[in-house]
Amino acid sequence: MSKNRGAKGASGAKGALGARGASEARGASGAKSASSARRVLAIAAHPDDIEFMMAGTLLLLRDTGWDIHYLNMSSGNLGSFTSSPTETARIRSAEAQASAILMQAVWHAPICHDLQVFYDDPALRRLVAVIRNVDPSIVLTHSPQDYMEDHMTTARLAVTATFARGVPGYRSTPPCDPVQTPVTIYHASPHGLRDGLRRRVVPEAFVNTTDVQERKRKALGCHRSQRDWLDKTQGMDSYITTMDQFARALGKMSRKFRYAEGWRRHLHYGFADEHADPLRDALGRRYLVNARYRRALDAGI
Repeated sequence: MSKNRGAKGASGAKGALGARGASEARGASGAKSASSARRVLAIAAHPDDIEFMMAGTLLLLRDTGWDIHYLNMSSGNLGSFTSSPTETARIRSAEAQASAILMQAVWHAPICHDLQVFYDDPALRRLVAVIRNVDPSIVLTHSPQDYMEDHMTTARLAVTATFARGVPGYRSTPPCDPVQTPVTIYHASPHGLRDGLRRRVVPEAFVNTTDVQERKRKALGCHRSQRDWLDKTQGMDSYITTMDQFARALGKMSRKFRYAEGWRRHLHYGFADEHADPLRDALGRRYLVNARYRRALDAGI
């Protein structure tokens, strides 16, 4: 059984979809021992999704001594008007790895391709292997409600794979020992801060990303190939400006921060203690609970 939580280093990872096992990773540093449990795994659909909605929180955790892990489910192979899918996957893999290095994150190879992020058995078994090897106490992933299926399916896969991390009879691909570390799942704000039916999605908590916003811009800027693609397909004439607009809108929503990222905690059953909130514990005053959201939860609204 595999139990490797360390990064392979700058030359140890296979290319997109080419890893011999889901545990193969590349990044700036190896992970800590299992006992510390100061590890966070971000699971997003495509290269640049982490940078849009999660990177600020990852950077803050890294600054406080956490090991941060970076996984895009898809290779991003369809994100070009000019390059072939194979070449695009190669380009986007290099961009994602450059961003991970900038953030001092461990990069994990993608599992599938664009528009092939399916909630199926092969994807789930491979994702479980990543989670068992990282053994995180925080998982960051997409909102269950978002504007495209790849994002929402990634959120479903992340939840189920995290639940399966400790199930002894569930065999991952490649085989890895089950882990029992308590883990809290946080769902990021959706792109545009609205669901697919245009309804505003309000966060449960805000993370103040003001001090790391410039580093977040640089991380997103590593994805240079997406400048033209996002403009033509999704109306983002400047993808870095769009990311800043999302962060400013969340900051305004918090009524306290200039730039922010928004999070909602997944229900605790099968994951951690009911009151576990490790982002709060790690980030302190940079983490602001939305009291109105909490009251609405209790009221059943």
